[in-house]
Amino acid sequence: MDMDKVKTTIKQFVRDWSEDGRQERLICYAPIIEEVKRRFPVTSTIDNDVSAVQILVPGAGLGRLSWEFARLGYTCQGNEVSLYMLIASHFILNKCSQVNAHTIHPWILNFCNNVSNDDQLRAVQFPDVNTASLPVDSRFSMSAGDFLQIYNDPNDWDCITTCFFIDTAHNIIEYVERLWTILKPGGIWINFGPLLYHFEDIPNEESFELSYTDLRSVILSCGFQIENEKLPIRTGYIKNDRSMLHYEYDCVFFVAVKPRQ
Repeated sequence: MDMDKVKTTIKQFVRDWSEDGRQERLICYAPIIEEVKRRFPVTSTIDNDVSAVQILVPGAGLGRLSWEFARLGYTCQGNEVSLYMLIASHFILNKCSQVNAHTIHPWILNFCNNVSNDDQLRAVQFPDVNTASLPVDSRFSMSAGDFLQIYNDPNDWDCITTCFFIDTAHNIIEYVERLWTILKPGGIWINFGPLLYHFEDIPNEESFELSYTDLRSVILSCGFQIENEKLPIRTGYIKNDRSMLHYEYDCVFFVAVKPRQ
């Protein structure tokens, strides 16, 4: 068992499913959700059924962003490769039916940069919503496995949202090309995150690192049109607000469109 991954997964409960993670979700998830709602408006009219809109969320983690799309009525599939995240997301999405029914101590193994013992020992309750409250006719699923191996069918998705995901690639160009392939003409790719290339410092692992300027050129050369772009947007990731040490990212948010012709 990889204890570092276990600890990260426990902290992911804080980010995705607790009141303590609300600020990070407002910075990272809210702009993505609002852009989807703007592109595919949610209305109560019969002739505008948003369940026809298919959204893919690769790197879904514990599934909060995917769940939010399903709650709004979209057809959504989250994708995750980490077994640790998949086990935890299965628990939160299928075995929790009460708000704040569970308590964890996510910082208890952090022995450095604590102002007080109480900060290290403090509890966090989850989930902050009833995850079983989705409509009975909601179309929500999670897939397990590598993004590049699972998603190959061309012109399949109306919208793909990537949040802290694209830098998990061995070769980020492969991700961009695959996103282009599987999006429908007129489809939308919404991205939020940094470029912390996950394999950059791992021996014997392929890793191809591009600056954002070069990545932007790759995106455009594939045929995407970037219609919205904001940077930097500063945020933490599973940040311990009471720690004496803080890491933050200056992230990029962009909306890229695959033209209809």
